[in-house]
Amino acid sequence: MSDEFILVSVAWPYANSDIHQGNVTGAYLPADIYARFHRLQGNHVLMVSGSDSHGTPVTVKAEEMGVSAQELFQHYHARHLDLFQKLGLSYDLYTHTDTENHHQVSQDLFMSLLDNEYLYRKTTPQMYSPTAGKFLPDRYVEGTCPVCGYQHARGDQCDNCNTLFESAAELKNPRSKTDDTALELRDTEHFFLDLPAISDDGLSTWLHNKDKAHWRPQVIKFARNFVDKGLIGRAITRDMDWGIDVPINGFEGKVLYVWFEAVIGYLSASIEWSRNSGQPDAWRKWWQNPDARAVYFVGKDNIPFHAIFWPAQLLGALGLYSDNRNSHLNLPYDVPANEFMNMEGQKISGSRNWGVWMLDALERYDPDPLRYYLTAVMPESRDSDWSWRGFVERNNTELVANWGNLVNRVLNMTKRYFKGIVPDPGPVSEVDESLLQAIDEGFAAVASLYDACTFRLALQECLRLSTLVNQYLEETSPWTTAKTDLTATGRSLYVALQAISGLYVLWAPILPFTCQQLHEMLGSEGNLFGKQIVESYQEASRSHIALTYNGQSAVGTWLRKEVPSGRQLPKPKPLFKRLDASIADDELARLKS
Repeated sequence: MSDEFILVSVAWPYANSDIHQGNVTGAYLPADIYARFHRLQGNHVLMVSGSDSHGTPVTVKAEEMGVSAQELFQHYHARHLDLFQKLGLSYDLYTHTDTENHHQVSQDLFMSLLDNEYLYRKTTPQMYSPTAGKFLPDRYVEGTCPVCGYQHARGDQCDNCNTLFESAAELKNPRSKTDDTALELRDTEHFFLDLPAISDDGLSTWLHNKDKAHWRPQVIKFARNFVDKGLIGRAITRDMDWGIDVPINGFEGKVLYVWFEAVIGYLSASIEWSRNSGQPDAWRKWWQNPDARAVYFVGKDNIPFHAIFWPAQLLGALGLYSDNRNSHLNLPYDVPANEFMNMEGQKISGSRNWGVWMLDALERYDPDPLRYYLTAVMPESRDSDWSWRGFVERNNTELVANWGNLVNRVLNMTKRYFKGIVPDPGPVSEVDESLLQAIDEGFAAVASLYDACTFRLALQECLRLSTLVNQYLEETSPWTTAKTDLTATGRSLYVALQAISGLYVLWAPILPFTCQQLHEMLGSEGNLFGKQIVESYQEASRSHIALTYNGQSAVGTWLRKEVPSGRQLPKPKPLFKRLDASIADDELARLKS
């Protein structure tokens, strides 16, 4: 049993649209699998995130829909809460960035950087719309990428080649995204984060440290190359009225740039959770404890913000919330960024309605089959592809025919031959002991895979172990011996029940709903992971709703728990449903209609 403090930091989705399968498999599901695994190991897990309420993606969508940014983000925030609860994402706190707490923590970090002389003022030309009579944030600007020629590059980043721009002025033929009018450059003053100074004062050394051997090669290589090419100061304020006010006189009408303040949410959410739990200083166990691990789950487009810019902010904010002026809050232990997921060979697209919108999918499918397939095709090292035929096939041939069928037939044979009472095995054979030894040894192997964030391999290893138990049943053939040797049948089913008791713990991080059902069908009590609750919080001048998680693992340890002979088992029920092959065509037709 472990006793580590693990901070699971999950990318913050913009509260401007529903969430598709690429979002889920890119960051949210891997984070949940990792958090559930470490809870089963007995570690102290704090999993936090929330809806990104600010930024131009929210204001652009709000203007398109004719509602306020506040109304829009609250609408999608509620839908995010609904989805994450139904999909079983076990956040200790899922909040949003428009809380008073987040505003305050963001401003505190800003002031710490300013006090430590890592911020400076600079007047720069920014895109101004004569038609609208205001400066336009980068996402209100579109133009041609100077690197790859993509004609719909945003003012801050090209989504085609992932080039980041210091300002929208780098685009060719810039125009207003709102009304397609021409723009002009005008001077405006902003605060900039002095990234070159922070790099010299520790960021570059930290990134090149040999303790990054466990980082994914594509992540650490990108981050090191990015820094080695030379950093430039990056604006952290912008001309907008929706966001967190810059806490400096003379900067009225300006807010903190969303790239700068959204990542602060990992800290502010930890503090919010701590206060709500009645332990106002508990967050320090994850942020100021040098032995704690902070793991950030993001998509590959977020690598620079989490492997470079957020560590720079933490390094620059020396002394924040500490008596030691030279200390910084814990830096990322790992940033296991996933690649992108496509769909049926094409890029997922909201504008073309090309994606699996997860709230919609959960109206037709149970959560665990979706979690299973998303894990099986998770884009851990390269882009992957969602295929409806693949979903149906893996559900039927792996989840149902292998794992589900194993559980179903063992429990039903126990009911048929022993009235649902776990049989006395009598003396066990070498074959019996060998099987249970393989399951027990699987705990170390699967643990190392979960801990390394190689979830596809963890799934495959669980499937391999399940196959071993199926092979054992074929060899011992309890349905045959039941006619002539009920003692042998009892021994075979007893051993299979013990193996299943270990397997469901191994499967639980990926398949929490059905493993909870199996936990109960094996006669155990309590919840494997606790319960999720949607709660309302009242702050001084506003209230908000958040998803919280409450409970300790009923299993408690990462090992096989014996199902004692003589125990009366509840009536078994199938864990999974076989899907008709026609579903794939039906789902594609639904998208195209």
